[in-house]
Amino acid sequence: MSAVSADPPALRIRGAALSFGDRVLWSGLDLDIAPGELVAVLGPNGSGKTSLLRAILGIQPLDTGAIEVAGMPVHRGRSRVGYVPQQRALPRDLALRARDLVRFGVSGTRFGLPLPSARDRAQVDDLLARVGATRYGGMPVGRLSGGEQQRLRIAQALAGDPRLLLLDEPLLSLDLQHQRGLADLLAAERATGDTGILVVTHDVNPLLGLVDRVLYLAGGGFRVGSPDEVLRSEVLTELYGTPVDVFRSHGRLVVVGAPDAHHHVEEGA
Repeated sequence: MSAVSADPPALRIRGAALSFGDRVLWSGLDLDIAPGELVAVLGPNGSGKTSLLRAILGIQPLDTGAIEVAGMPVHRGRSRVGYVPQQRALPRDLALRARDLVRFGVSGTRFGLPLPSARDRAQVDDLLARVGATRYGGMPVGRLSGGEQQRLRIAQALAGDPRLLLLDEPLLSLDLQHQRGLADLLAAERATGDTGILVVTHDVNPLLGLVDRVLYLAGGGFRVGSPDEVLRSEVLTELYGTPVDVFRSHGRLVVVGAPDAHHHVEEGA
């Protein structure tokens, strides 16, 4: 993790609980994310990973507890949070230019008329450069690959200079080359030390070298710690209430025996 900051935590969660009907997703959740720290959220489908992001965005009310971003209570639309939702491919015939898509994040409802100011154009240029998308800034977004489109979504999320960046399955449906490219981009953002990063992912392997801590949700409970502390057979066995084995093979994690094991790391046979 990067150097400890004197600023308030990018994210602070205290005593948080959330239920879905009669089922408790998680309770008693405490979590701080420092500026420059990257935390991965792992767990099976239905464990409340996306609901956690919605709570941080102020969309989903907690049953109990409190959430702060950069020292301020969350509420819907707070600009201190940048959000990259699960990726959906844009239509192939969409003629909107890449730089204009990024401009949505810069000018918001001012997109269209009036014409973008010189300041807006300069900020778009900076954001395109920041995510490595300058060379295709003038291309129609429908012609871009999934990885290129994902870079533009991250540029949008960074437009408001957020203290916290949330990403929901950012590597989903990307090939290995684009997964590595997105991992490098997140590494560069993490290295600035300005922004905390929370990533929901079904496969932590492409990000293992970047992840400072893991929040693992399962069975109505959770564990928080380094990947080596949390992604262990005895820890996951306790969380799931059933035998789970964790293996390491050529620098990758493989989990065998977990219900709904098509998440977080590679499913074992």
